[in-house]
Amino acid sequence: MLDQYLPYIEQLPDSRELRRDDLIHPDFLIEKENNLEIYYAPHNEYINDQAEIVIVGITPGWTQMKKAFETFVALKAANLSVGRILEVTKKEASFSGTMRLNLIHMLDEIKLHDALGLPGTACIFENSRPILHTTSMIKYPVFYKGKNYTGHQPKIKNSPLLSKYAYDGFADEINSLPPSSLLIPLGKTVDAIIDELKQEGRINQVCLKDFPHPSGANGHRMKEFNKQKNTLTEMVDSWKQNRSEM
Repeated sequence: MLDQYLPYIEQLPDSRELRRDDLIHPDFLIEKENNLEIYYAPHNEYINDQAEIVIVGITPGWTQMKKAFETFVALKAANLSVGRILEVTKKEASFSGTMRLNLIHMLDEIKLHDALGLPGTACIFENSRPILHTTSMIKYPVFYKGKNYTGHQPKIKNSPLLSKYAYDGFADEINSLPPSSLLIPLGKTVDAIIDELKQEGRINQVCLKDFPHPSGANGHRMKEFNKQKNTLTEMVDSWKQNRSEM
């Protein structure tokens, strides 16, 4: 969808921090359904079709959206190619800050880095970035009554608009990735829909089921994680074994 929104991106200021009224704006509104609004953001345009690890959130939030636009605008001013701009924008905007630190800690605990032959899981966000693809079940930012959509109100299945993205667009994206890749869903909503898609035979990758959301707002994440840790570790080890045999 970049071609459609590029003229509006080019009008954004590059001399100051972008504000909500710059981006939560009719120019970037993709679709609307009752109190739900989906806006364009450029970071999920880039798809790493060689990825071994695929981390899946529910939808980009405002912070990701802002970071994506600011990165894109800065790189566009530097006259980089569009492909390179999209790649770097994805890298800069995906799961940054405390959430990334929590995620790395949890993945280290279940030995993902060992399965990948890396000294630590942090490498997939750094020098080993080519093996990582990050995405969202609903790939563009969703807001409910002006606030970040969390997957609860309304539930994705109860919204024709959100269902279109989650059950069709997301499945198409996952099927463009290697069948040997490992899916890591963040949170119960993403986990449940991936499970549905797998049961229907619409996607086939191994998925780390019941992996807790790493957000600092999830106060129960470590309790949930410790409960599932042994099972998740076994799943990673099984994926490693199957991967080595392919």
